[in-house]
Amino acid sequence: MITTILKNGSNTDFWVKSNLTGEFKIDQSIAHNGVCLTVVEIKGDEYRVTAVDETLQKTSLNTWSNGDVINLERSLKLGDRLDGHLVQGHVDATAQCIEKKTLDGSWLFRFRFDEKFAALVIEKGSICLNGVSLTIFNVGKNEVTVTIIPYTYEHTNFSKIEEGTIVNVEFDVMGKYLLRQQSLEK
Repeated sequence: MITTILKNGSNTDFWVKSNLTGEFKIDQSIAHNGVCLTVVEIKGDEYRVTAVDETLQKTSLNTWSNGDVINLERSLKLGDRLDGHLVQGHVDATAQCIEKKTLDGSWLFRFRFDEKFAALVIEKGSICLNGVSLTIFNVGKNEVTVTIIPYTYEHTNFSKIEEGTIVNVEFDVMGKYLLRQQSLEK
């Protein structure tokens, strides 16, 4: 949970309270709603991270408020199992929730993003929304639909997402490399 937000020039410092704080160390990278940020200070059960202007411009961090619940994920250790898809914590854009529907045991969410990223989403492909690795099941020109199971809904901040909420998006890294390669071959 965000406890304090402090402007520091063009940067913003966020103090976060978590039951995981005791496992963190200074200089460690932690994904916050999918945004990779470095732990720079630890005090008790709270720690501080700093976001630079570039990060604030391209993510939803500038919409965070004290008391907001965020998703945290530690970096993958080499040799560990990989659950989901490769997620780097390098947010590409934001998206807006344009539909939230209860489906008698699960939840459907539809998100709209900038059209320039349309080539990076495919049916049954992967997408990372607020740091949660998900499978896309419906693709529009600049929209994706995902379904959330009860476990994910209860253990992430998806329960707080409503129509109009802005989330962080990291598109699949393999898709980004393929698109880049195609652009160089033209």
